[in-house]
Amino acid sequence: MGRVVTVRDRMQDGYRYELVAPTGEAFAPGFAPELTPAEMLALGVFGGKYMTDCRNEFPAAWFEKAKLSPHRKDPALNYFGVDASQPLSVWRRKGWIHTDDPRGWFQWYCRYYMGRRLAGEDQRQIGRWKAIRRHATQIRRHCAPGDLFCRPRQRQALLHWAYDSRLI
Repeated sequence: MGRVVTVRDRMQDGYRYELVAPTGEAFAPGFAPELTPAEMLALGVFGGKYMTDCRNEFPAAWFEKAKLSPHRKDPALNYFGVDASQPLSVWRRKGWIHTDDPRGWFQWYCRYYMGRRLAGEDQRQIGRWKAIRRHATQIRRHCAPGDLFCRPRQRQALLHWAYDSRLI
């Protein structure tokens, strides 16, 4: 039996989950994110607003270099300086939000990285992660290697999904 985490933030109060895998290990076959949650936060993702009220749930080290905006989303904090996010309302309307992770994919990934496993939901989210690769293919087709100014919104969106688009 692993450690149990109890969540108390603006979107969940009293939600509990168990960590059953070692942190950053034992990922499903075919799921190989290029960035850890800490690396993503340090690079600048989601306009710095995503994790401001739930820091107690995750390791303090994740936030040492994080680019966060306590009041509102600030796209200038994103690595590519652009807004590449859709509002949470769009994610809800499209059915992409699971009740265990009301903030979406990145919340799922942070919890998965920490060691939580959810039958069915993990496979769904990993499938969504794999589908985002198409944006990397488009960057490779339309941009010179290393041209970080080419397709910055697609590059930022890839960072939001733990793909390191700086390497393309």
